[in-house]
Amino acid sequence: MRRIFEDNAYQRDVDTLNYWRATTPNERTCPALDGRATTEFAIIGAGFTGLNAALHLAREGADVTVLDAHGPGWGASGRNGGFCCLGGAKASDAVLKRRFGEAGYRKYRQTEKAAVDFVDDLLVRLQLDVDRHSSGETVLAHRPKDMDRLRREAEEIHDEYGVDVELIEKADLAAQGMNSAEFHGGLTVRKGFGLNPRKYVQGLAHKAVTKGVRIHGDSPVTGITRIDDGYELRSPSGTLQAKHLLLATNGYSSDDLPEWMRARYLPIQSNIIVTRPLTDDEIAEQGWFSDQMAYDTRHLLHYFRLMPNRRMLFGMRGGVNATPQAHERMRTYVRSEFDRIFPAWTGVETPYFWTGLACLSRNLTPYVGPIGDWPDAFASFAYHGNGVAMGSYCGMLMAELALGRKSHHICPDVIKAPPARFPFGRFRRALLPITFLHYNFLDRP
Repeated sequence: MRRIFEDNAYQRDVDTLNYWRATTPNERTCPALDGRATTEFAIIGAGFTGLNAALHLAREGADVTVLDAHGPGWGASGRNGGFCCLGGAKASDAVLKRRFGEAGYRKYRQTEKAAVDFVDDLLVRLQLDVDRHSSGETVLAHRPKDMDRLRREAEEIHDEYGVDVELIEKADLAAQGMNSAEFHGGLTVRKGFGLNPRKYVQGLAHKAVTKGVRIHGDSPVTGITRIDDGYELRSPSGTLQAKHLLLATNGYSSDDLPEWMRARYLPIQSNIIVTRPLTDDEIAEQGWFSDQMAYDTRHLLHYFRLMPNRRMLFGMRGGVNATPQAHERMRTYVRSEFDRIFPAWTGVETPYFWTGLACLSRNLTPYVGPIGDWPDAFASFAYHGNGVAMGSYCGMLMAELALGRKSHHICPDVIKAPPARFPFGRFRRALLPITFLHYNFLDRP
């Protein structure tokens, strides 16, 4: 396997201080693939994308097998901040309009909205308890000029998405329960909600198994070979032959599985701390009692939310190495940013810290479509840190492609465009320090 981060990023127990993992244990054992097996649809990756694809296929009566290096939700699907919200692309509005036209751009924005609705409907239909909260999300301006931009964009967002928006001026933040000297106002978009991502992904796995899906953990795919009637997938303890192949590994992909994936994705680290439960007095002292999902206007954004159990989750993009030493340095840095933004909580313990790999494409847009010229083989990846909604929705779209049917769901040209390759091949991670320095310059006060 040719992965571009250090081996530590892919070890089973690298995230032992993951709050979701520590408080939401596995509901079921997923045995490793053992010996030779056959299936109609083979899915690599048991996260939001792979499990939504599996569940969709199983509801259509298909024979489905999912292979994962460790188990459901081990990767980004069990490590993210739990923001089910609009998003999925990092390409600017101007770039999207230039490449896909005004109509294509608007269709993509409606896809973002459809992705949130898809997860919303799924949670209701499957009756999943995921500790849901927050009425949409709030973006907070970390500079006065960013608030000026939010004022200009408010009407555009309302028009493009057809959702309610609310501007919050700096003087009104405290009354909204968002008191911090860091921010100069905000914009609330009434679409989306927070959830426990591990409860969500395990709920998907449970429902998939009840529909007949076979899920094998501890089964990393180490090789894929085309055969006369499909594909042969090799893992350390077995092989799986399948007529159809679906790849759902996102930031945990490998450049040689298959070769078409080489340099078409770029993993980036996201880092999260979670506090102990805050007391009423501590919440009052900081003046942050809103349960809104929130993030700021930085390119290397901070994101945070006060969860229903009164723990504060705080995350940041950044980090270019996955060694234990690099993780400790990042933990210290994240904590220092937390203390700066929420100074009343400098004495509050943060016993949980972990990192995970989000995924970029060079196009800065998600992709759902064929794996090159391979027949009956599809991939879905690159949600740019918004995988709860977009990754789930794209998993469903990938399943419909694999079934060979025309979907009645929105599937815009934006996500059909095959991603270009990053420069520098296996050494493309060298782009990250330069990119982060540039973003830090753009984000300066």
